[in-house]
Amino acid sequence: MPENSAPHPEGTTPHSVRLTDPRALRAYAHPLRMTLVGLLRRHGPFTATRAAELTGESVASCSYHLRILAKYGLVEEAPGGRGREKPWQATARYTEWPGYSEDPSVAQATDELNVAVAERYFGRFAQVVGNRTGVSKEWREAELFGDSLVYLTPGELTSLGERIDDLLRAYLGREEDPEVRPPGARPVSFLKIAYLDPDPEEDEE
Repeated sequence: MPENSAPHPEGTTPHSVRLTDPRALRAYAHPLRMTLVGLLRRHGPFTATRAAELTGESVASCSYHLRILAKYGLVEEAPGGRGREKPWQATARYTEWPGYSEDPSVAQATDELNVAVAERYFGRFAQVVGNRTGVSKEWREAELFGDSLVYLTPGELTSLGERIDDLLRAYLGREEDPEVRPPGARPVSFLKIAYLDPDPEEDEE
């Protein structure tokens, strides 16, 4: 299950780092670590000092968490600098982890990471929705906010996800190449979330 999970344009590397070790999965579930990786992917490379400025945390705390992330292959030292002034960079554009595992320890760590990511997604979403000052009528009307309950087989849900990926793929090159962005284009977070909804009737049976 990938975070920042839209399909990546072909020909760009590295695409993703995949976590399968329960220790790595639990390490990444830390909110500040997820924040640091996200900031490095969008604004890096930068030092622990800059990380502290961006997050409001101490330099020592950012330095510690960056070292933990490096231990599990999510970030690495970038060329130049020394000590706390050495820059860090993300090792990939996306993070992936198993959607299912026969190993109970991996399955439990995956569930814990999924909860942490969901809290991060919706915490950020609630924060943005709660402060709409300055958002134009055009953008407010364009934004998507709603849900649908549909009855699908696992194969149909997989196919639906692939079709959504295909639609998004046409816009993904704009992230790395500002020259191809049309006038007025701004960053939009597009969440893909589909989960098996507990059916009360099935529970009763």
